[in-house]
Amino acid sequence: MDNTTKTPVRRVDILKKTLGSESVQEQFKNALGTNSNSFIASIIDLYTGDTSLQSCDPNLVVAQALKAAVLKLPLTKALGFAYIVVYNNSVRMPDGSWQKVPVPTFIPGYRGYIQMAMRTGQYRTLNADVVYEGELRRVSKLTGEIALDGEKKSDKIEGYFAYFELLNGYSKTLYMSVEKMAKHAKQYSPGLKNSKDVTVESLKILANSAQSTDKVGWLGNFTEMALKTCMRNLLGKWGYLSVEMQNAFTMDSDEALESRDNALAEIRPKHINIEDVPFEEDKTEKTEEGPGY
Repeated sequence: MDNTTKTPVRRVDILKKTLGSESVQEQFKNALGTNSNSFIASIIDLYTGDTSLQSCDPNLVVAQALKAAVLKLPLTKALGFAYIVVYNNSVRMPDGSWQKVPVPTFIPGYRGYIQMAMRTGQYRTLNADVVYEGELRRVSKLTGEIALDGEKKSDKIEGYFAYFELLNGYSKTLYMSVEKMAKHAKQYSPGLKNSKDVTVESLKILANSAQSTDKVGWLGNFTEMALKTCMRNLLGKWGYLSVEMQNAFTMDSDEALESRDNALAEIRPKHINIEDVPFEEDKTEKTEEGPGY
């Protein structure tokens, strides 16, 4: 009798196998041309360095990475152009029960929105930043314009703004206070809206707390997410949108965020096929919330 124990296949090996398949290579090449190989290498680096992504089906990770490739947004976290984050979604199983399943989700960052907007050739200026205590003198309810010529009193963040000016002279500004941003995060983030431990008040405190530099999301980097929200809402409502930007907004809309608790089968990629391989059982409880939107 052969007592040899079969070594479980690591998920990172499945990821590499998927990325190495001819059909997947062709999809990335169509999106990125000669830059496809370096982008694929960055996916492997991202996956091996992120324990929350390693809890996900590698095929789904590749499918979300392809969305970033189509928009030509690098996935390196430090750049802030785009992310693949993990939501523990409630999924109905064949027996009718519900289970939490880690699902990777592509999210554009605020720098990604700025980059896509600049590619249109229609913008003269784009900017997003925090507003400190004392800097904001007034917000015009009529035009949305803000006066930021007040004297800074402290490092306390009171709000966030995004601004653009088109080449034709049209300009628009959007300001959101910390409280309004915290309410937005609590309402729309899949990882926060059902959490009893995270409240609007705790998020307001988090906005002015020391934040992680190696994590993304509202709990890891509130400021990054707040600036992204301001820029996305500003461009989505008043900006000039290319087809590329419209596709990005479709992936990152409030409606999409609210519908991410669907069955896993509904988001499984249709163009990536790989034979079923047994995974190693991961007994570590995943609590990573991911950036939610």
